[in-house]
Amino acid sequence: MKVTALIEDKLIQDVIEMSGAKNVTEALRIALRDYLSRKKLLQLSGQMVAEPIEFTYGADKLRGINQQ
Repeated sequence: MKVTALIEDKLIQDVIEMSGAKNVTEALRIALRDYLSRKKLLQLSGQMVAEPIEFTYGADKLRGINQQ
């Protein structure tokens, strides 16, 4: 998809430098993927807080299961 966007030169240059990208397109791809990854992690961490994992048995029971 082609996109036209007005983005400050300094911001683009910083993203290129920090990402190690070879051009603006690659830098924007890297930045957008990183943004999405972070957002997904935040959503997952919110779900974990809302519905924490419950362990119904401890190490002793696990050892017994593993020995069978």
